Amino acid sequence: MARWHLRRLAALVLIALLAACGRIIPAPRGPSSVVTPPVVSPSLPASALLAGVAAGPSVASLGIAGSDASAALVSFRESCPRLTARSDSSGLTRPEDWKPVCTAAATWPAGQAASFFSAWLEPVRVGDGKAFVTGYYEPEIAGVRRRQPGYDVPVYAVPPDLVRAKAGDAPPTDKGTQPLGRYDANGQFLPYYDRAAIDGGALAGKGLEIGWAADPVELFFLQIQGSGRLRAPDGSVMRIGYAGQNGLPYTGIGGVMRDRGLLGTGPGQYSGSMQGIMQYIREHPDEGRALMEQNQSFVFFRELTGDGPLGALGVPVRAHSSVAADPAFVPLGAPVWLALDRREANGLWIAQDTGGAIKGANRFDSFWGAGASARQTAGGMSGRGDAVLLLPKGTLARLKAQ
Repeated sequence: MARWHLRRLAALVLIALLAACGRIIPAPRGPSSVVTPPVVSPSLPASALLAGVAAGPSVASLGIAGSDASAALVSFRESCPRLTARSDSSGLTRPEDWKPVCTAAATWPAGQAASFFSAWLEPVRVGDGKAFVTGYYEPEIAGVRRRQPGYDVPVYAVPPDLVRAKAGDAPPTDKGTQPLGRYDANGQFLPYYDRAAIDGGALAGKGLEIGWAADPVELFFLQIQGSGRLRAPDGSVMRIGYAGQNGLPYTGIGGVMRDRGLLGTGPGQYSGSMQGIMQYIREHPDEGRALMEQNQSFVFFRELTGDGPLGALGVPVRAHSSVAADPAFVPLGAPVWLALDRREANGLWIAQDTGGAIKGANRFDSFWGAGASARQTAGGMSGRGDAVLLLPKGTLARLKAQ
């Protein structure tokens, strides 16, 4: 999870993203509190301001439960050092907007947490507010630090030859950054090795192994989660987290299976959950390996120490309190209220992470912790409903005045 900003289970159970990058969602019609989107070129990056923002239902009407608010307040406090120092890609807030809110949060009584959110924050709806929520978790798989019989699947650190292209050696990405790749012996910049090449041994023997897993399928899914635990036969645990990625595009294999008619409820079809996808791969090992290699993206890891898996904000993500969001639409660190058709995911969350499949307005990925229960919940999570951001009071008025 250290920057679980890669690929999550969401992509595997993904039916469709609510909003594609670059698409502008019309602002809802309403009272003067609506901030309508400007007329812009469709080539500009999508953002909350382009989607349109408006006042949501009052915080009091949300019915925030005390226990829910207490857990969210803890996570919000942990986010405050980042909220008050980093720029907000969504364009909705500024670091100085959060400073008085965070100062108040630091000493707010835990038993009155719900009143904190109503006292300092106002509800803001982005676009139409229609949310799609999936789930992720911290997997634990069989693995060891040093290779031994039965543990033959390498867990790689970031290779030193994985670099960004020098200016002029390759076209910039759509985000304006230089692409990741490698330079060959002749100094030519090339895309980095894809999953198939790495699985085939492109990095073998280079001393990059920080651990060894027992099952390539479990490690593949751990890569999608972005972080996890390797548990050895003696019971010792090594926690690993996202350290980098090979720069190649991510492909959700659940979408590939759906396109091939492999997912569904008919004869010979499999569930679109993580469990159903894993079942197919295990029952069809050759086809399953080829399917996994459709996802050219490959994740590299580092050992994690300290408290909890880290999200994109660099703070621990907490079960039932943290969600991944698209920072173009949600200020990272901001509270998010979800009202869904999945009761277990309803309530107050803090946006502390990002994800490669988590793109668009009101697209979230809920974190459920570790263990069998978390795996089961995250693997089957697919909720739809409404989302409201809670932003510093005065945000809408300031945006309207701009």
